[in-house]
Amino acid sequence: MGEVVRTVVFMMALISCNALLDLSGVHEVKGTWMGSTTLPCTYRPSDDFTQETLIWSMERDDSTSTVFRRDDSGDHVLLSKFRDRVSVPKHSPGDASLLIEKLEIPDSGHYTCQVIWRSKNNSLIKKEVTTTVKVVKVAATKPVIRASEPGLTFAPGARTSLTCVASGSPPISYRWFRSGPGGEARLLSSQAELAWDSLQPSDTGTYFCEAENRVGARAVQQSDAVELTVSGPPQAAPPPHLYALPAALGVAALGALAAALLRRRRRKAEPLYEVAFHSTADDTRLEADVEVPDSCLLKETNSKTETPSDTFPMQDNGYDNIRITKNPDYENLVNAMESEY
Repeated sequence: MGEVVRTVVFMMALISCNALLDLSGVHEVKGTWMGSTTLPCTYRPSDDFTQETLIWSMERDDSTSTVFRRDDSGDHVLLSKFRDRVSVPKHSPGDASLLIEKLEIPDSGHYTCQVIWRSKNNSLIKKEVTTTVKVVKVAATKPVIRASEPGLTFAPGARTSLTCVASGSPPISYRWFRSGPGGEARLLSSQAELAWDSLQPSDTGTYFCEAENRVGARAVQQSDAVELTVSGPPQAAPPPHLYALPAALGVAALGALAAALLRRRRRKAEPLYEVAFHSTADDTRLEADVEVPDSCLLKETNSKTETPSDTFPMQDNGYDNIRITKNPDYENLVNAMESEY
């Protein structure tokens, strides 16, 4: 009888344990190309069991590969094409869900979540759940227009922008139009944003945008139209005195620069002469046709009776001939300036 009781208790504990550690997931998940999706894999934690190993594997084209593994050594992404694109929560006990970002078409396949627990008596329990992932391309949705400023009424000179936003598989192309008379529309831009640096009353009108991607028949999606109004007094211009100081400083700087250049040019233009005093004591004869005034003739002085500060000692009644000649370096400088100007 006691043996039967022990068997029943063991079976009940085993059934309770299996129910406690049962994995929860879904059979199929659809993901958008270049988007992200989460593959659920959860269980109810128990103090009697510790998660030993978590493995996410992928089966595609009759081959199975390990995508992600968590054990005592840490987290490991084993397929290079999933590097920096998959992750599992670290601080959420009982949550082993796999997040896949930037989905690609080859990511479609069967993903299996396998969890191994260790009990206090070192026994191991293994559970797994499989989810099918389908990655599809989604056509662009109807775009909406978002304004950078609240309201669509502005004063002349204001700055604003309108942004066209649509969801779907990238890349998504955008176009902006302005409605004209007779239902005609004029293309304004091929960017997601339409901006004005200085609005004018002529910018008042009706605007709408279109969104399109490369999925399926590439149907063009058009947004609802919006009315932009530019009216009222223009924005106040900056006070004139804000411009007066920079202008005065600029004029003063130009004047100082011009004066400096003028002084430099004048210094370059001044003639440079070399004054040489040549003694002509040895030149005792003059040309016959040159008449020398009496005032130019120096009398012979007696060096013994007259002080040197008043007279110059001369020999043979000679005289000083002062000659003024141009410096050759100055001639070269003048020739260089003439060739420059």
